[in-house]
Amino acid sequence: MGRASDAQKAERLNRARQLLGRFNLPQAVGKLARECSISRRQAYRYLQQAQHLKEPVPIGDAKSAFTVKLSEGLIAKVRRYAAHTGTSISEVVTRALLAWLRRERGRG
Repeated sequence: MGRASDAQKAERLNRARQLLGRFNLPQAVGKLARECSISRRQAYRYLQQAQHLKEPVPIGDAKSAFTVKLSEGLIAKVRRYAAHTGTSISEVVTRALLAWLRRERGRG
């Protein structure tokens, strides 16, 4: 079984937060484990994290692959920047595109 996506984690944390409001910890562990088809240990970890939440976790957009053709020089620059900042290439490109789209929205 693979790792949970960011959206799954957010959904599980939000559900854990709800369960903590209605049940004691051992009951909430069992319910979350059954509902999410996860181990009791993992359910307990989600519940521990949820205890510190002041509000629900926003659920982001699902991600998918998107192929574009770029010059080799630009690809090298993006890779270097990602390595230098300790972020993923996807995160670098996402931030750049969002910044460009925000800037372009004000024109025309």
